[in-house]
Formats: sequence, structure tokens, C-alpha cells
Amino acid sequence: MHVTIVPVTWANIDLVLPLIAEYQRFYEATPDAARNRAHFGALIDTPALGAQWVALTDDGQAVGFVTAYRVLSSVSAVGQCLLNDLYVAPAMRKNGLGRQLITHCYTWAKSEGYAGVHWQTAPDNHTAQRLYDALPTTRSVWYTYELNDL
Repeated sequence: MHVTIVPVTWANIDLVLPLIAEYQRFYEATPDAARNRAHFGALIDTPALGAQWVALTDDGQAVGFVTAYRVLSSVSAVGQCLLNDLYVAPAMRKNGLGRQLITHCYTWAKSEGYAGVHWQTAPDNHTAQRLYDALPTTRSVWYTYELNDL
């Protein structure tokens, strides 16, 4: 199936929000429609934060998305592109769409002056890891910590 990858805008955000909710449920988070609209809408209103793209079929159905955030690195003292979200609808998986979305994000990052992109995935997300390992990526040796309450 042919898809077109386009920026998320206020005109098409309602197409991607259900996919974002599916992505959040996959990671055992509770979606909140108003919070999601505000959060991802901030990328539309403030491109300095990052960008988001949605993959649309020829009939306008949203089947995947990728989100890039602009972050600063103290270690390298440069800006970096964090590919924080990648989601492909289950019916569209194993058709190369995940790779297309990553490539799209990477191309944007390079055009914005970033050296590349980096991202994380859950240790048990073996499906995603197969895709990532098939790309010319390297796995980081860094650990991720979370502090949610003191």
C-alpha cells in the first residue's frame, strides 16, 4: 500500500491523535485527548521544539507517525535530534513503513544540521528492535533512569 508522509498540522492533527493514543496504550500509559492535543499541538505552534509527521494512505487514513524533539547535549555541546515516538498501525507492520518513517525523520534531522538521530525502546519491544538492528544503528551503553517522586 502506498503512503505519503506529511507534517502534522492543525488541519490533520485529528488523524494522528488516535494513533498517539494507541502508542501510549502500548507503553501502558493512559491517553488523555486534551493533553495530547495540547502537547503535540505545541510542535505545530513552536517548531523550535521539534516536528511530527503522519503517514497517510491514498484514501487519507493515518497509519503511522514519527515525532522528533530538538534537545541539547551537554556532553557534545550541540543540539541533537531525539526520535521519541515511532508508531505503525498493526495492519501496516512488516511493510517497511517504520523504516520509511525513521528515514524521513533522519533526512529532516540532517537538513536541520543534526549529526543524526537517537532514540530508545523498551527492552521487551523485540519487534521494534529487529527493525532498529536492521538499520545502520549502534546500541548505546547508557542506562535510562526515571525519578518521578521524592
